[in-house]
Amino acid sequence: MDNIINLIGNVGFPIAISIYLLVRIEGKLESLTNSINVLSSAINRIENNKNC
Repeated sequence: MDNIINLIGNVGFPIAISIYLLVRIEGKLESLTNSINVLSSAINRIENNKNC
């Protein structure tokens, strides 16, 4: 029983930190994806204006 409690104590904290970091990174990745899409649209508009 003590082994199980030690295992949960030792593994639980790293798992909690990993989940926290993954949630934070997910939000930043979504923001970065949106920024890249906006930049891509702006570049396409500039290129289309040059060709006209």
